[in-house]
Amino acid sequence: MAKILIIGGGFSGLSAAARLCKFGLGMDTTLVDKKETTDFLPMLPDCIGRGVDPEFLSYSLADIAKKNGFRFIRDEIISLDLQKQVVFSKTQTMEYDYLLIASGSETNFYNNTAIQEHALTLDSAEDAKKILRTLSQNKFDNFIICGGGYTGIEVASNLRVYLDKSGREASIIIAERAPAILGPLPEWMKNYVAINLGELKIEVILNTSIEEISGQRVILSGGKIFERALVIWTAGVKTAAFIQGLRLEKNPQGRIKVDECLRIDNHCFAAGDAAYFTFGPGSLRMAVQFAITQGECAAVNIRNSIRGARLKRYLPRDLGYIIPMANNRSCGNVLGFNLKGSLPTLLHFIMCIYRSYGIKNKTNITRRIIRV
Repeated sequence: MAKILIIGGGFSGLSAAARLCKFGLGMDTTLVDKKETTDFLPMLPDCIGRGVDPEFLSYSLADIAKKNGFRFIRDEIISLDLQKQVVFSKTQTMEYDYLLIASGSETNFYNNTAIQEHALTLDSAEDAKKILRTLSQNKFDNFIICGGGYTGIEVASNLRVYLDKSGREASIIIAERAPAILGPLPEWMKNYVAINLGELKIEVILNTSIEEISGQRVILSGGKIFERALVIWTAGVKTAAFIQGLRLEKNPQGRIKVDECLRIDNHCFAAGDAAYFTFGPGSLRMAVQFAITQGECAAVNIRNSIRGARLKRYLPRDLGYIIPMANNRSCGNVLGFNLKGSLPTLLHFIMCIYRSYGIKNKTNITRRIIRV
């Protein structure tokens, strides 16, 4: 019986585990994650402005494993030996016949310990709860969102809605170290979002970063000083530490270079945010749709490897992307069509409800969105 080990209980890891179990080949499939739950990351900013309960964005990995028929181990991976086909965790050593690295990504503080100590993040349902608890204390006059990408924009707009609902006056600033928000996205989208941020009274400061942070005092690289300030860090991600230690080709985020079949070697695959997949002139961006389909493709290729069959090339289909903004002036490109306003907001929530785990979670998220 082939031993299959999956590292990571996110979208790609779970889609692979479920697909492997459906094959019914008697494979011994084990999924390892350091958390007890899988969290639905795309809706975390909505916990702030739309009142979505973080509890409904979490689902037990043990329950998913029981439902699908694979084994779940809660443990943290420390290192890998790809030649010996061994995985080392905090508590044990695990051998495998086939390995799927689907460990996702985590916040990158760029070795800045002060920011790591004082800033809040939004990487999990627990992070969302912590932000809500902190906001309820009403101790801040300034909110600094570090990072002008998708998440930073979403957090800033949801924060403005939260403050307006609470009847509180406060400044919201997006600090972006690049010369523009939203990186490589089209100019029309950047302009649309910038206008909406202005209407929400959210200031954007470009070409800047945090120079110093101490308690509630924040100094930006341009010399601007903010007192009674809270920093929410959305400025970048990286892969897990055990990936950083592998002597493999990786991109600057630490994503592992894979071939057209998502292979690292004949017994190891990578999918989702952990994988660096060449697509067109660049690499495939991090997105839920790609994480799920890569997990499924990796599962097919693990099965084919066991059978000695030809592997399947991963051919991504890009359905598009949406930047949801909490005042319903969202924008995006879906199936090749540029969209603005309420329609992309609606599509965002439809997809989130569809992708979330469990009837209870889907029902409660739907009720919350309808009430808003």
